[in-house]
Amino acid sequence: MLTDENHSGSGFLLGRRLLMPVNPELLEILVCPACKTSPVVPVNEGAGLKCQACGRVYPVKDDIPVMLIDEATIEGQPSRS
Repeated sequence: MLTDENHSGSGFLLGRRLLMPVNPELLEILVCPACKTSPVVPVNEGAGLKCQACGRVYPVKDDIPVMLIDEATIEGQPSRS
């Protein structure tokens, strides 16, 4: 796991974990699996990808977007445990 002591590139620190931004080329082709047309945008310093249409936020785990409807939270609703 990368931390601020051993990383010199770009990224975001969330706690002690470095979050790398999702590749811009990947962001160009990723769409919300629920809406199937709306692009997603990074939120929470790269910890999630949000659908601009339905408000679902898909987590980014280990620098990999998890584009599963069951894993998403809907902005404004309590998160699932």
